[in-house]
Amino acid sequence: MEILHGIVGLVRSPVSATLPQISSRLYVTWGILWSFPETRTHFLVSSLVISWSLTEIIRYSFFGLKEAFGSAPSWLLWLRYSTFLILYPSGITSEVGMIYIALPYIKASEKYCIRMPNKWNFSFDYFYAAIIALGIYVPGSPHMYTYMLGQRKKALSKAKMA
Repeated sequence: MEILHGIVGLVRSPVSATLPQISSRLYVTWGILWSFPETRTHFLVSSLVISWSLTEIIRYSFFGLKEAFGSAPSWLLWLRYSTFLILYPSGITSEVGMIYIALPYIKASEKYCIRMPNKWNFSFDYFYAAIIALGIYVPGSPHMYTYMLGQRKKALSKAKMA
C-alpha cells in the first residue's frame, strides 16, 4: 500500500525511494526467510528484525503524532531522521547477509527454478536471481543512504528555522 500511496500522491514519499525498501523487505521475508526455513535461526535474523522494527516504530510514531496533532516533538523528529545512520547499515547488512547465507540452500533445493525443456521454452534459476539481487544492493544501498542523508539535512534544517 505504501507504494500505491506514493503513486497516487497520498504521501510525499517518492516511489523511487519506497519501492526498493518495500521490495527488499518482501524479498528477504518471503524469498529467503519463508522459503528457506534453514536460514531463520541465524543471528542476522535478530539484527534484521531489530533494525526494521525500530525504524518503523520511530517512523510511524513520528507520522502518527504529526497527523494527530499537527507536529511531533523535536526529539522524535531527530530520531526519525537520525537513527537511520545506524539502523540502515545494520538492516542492509542483515538483508545481504541473509541472502548470502541462503545461497547454498537455494542452490541445493532448486526451489523456484524452471528448467528446460518446457512448454514456454524458458529457463529460470533462483540461485542466479539471488546473486543478481545481491548485486543490486551494491549501487542501491549508497543511493538510498545518500537520499536519506538529504532528507535528514532538509528536515533538520527546517526544524532549526522554525
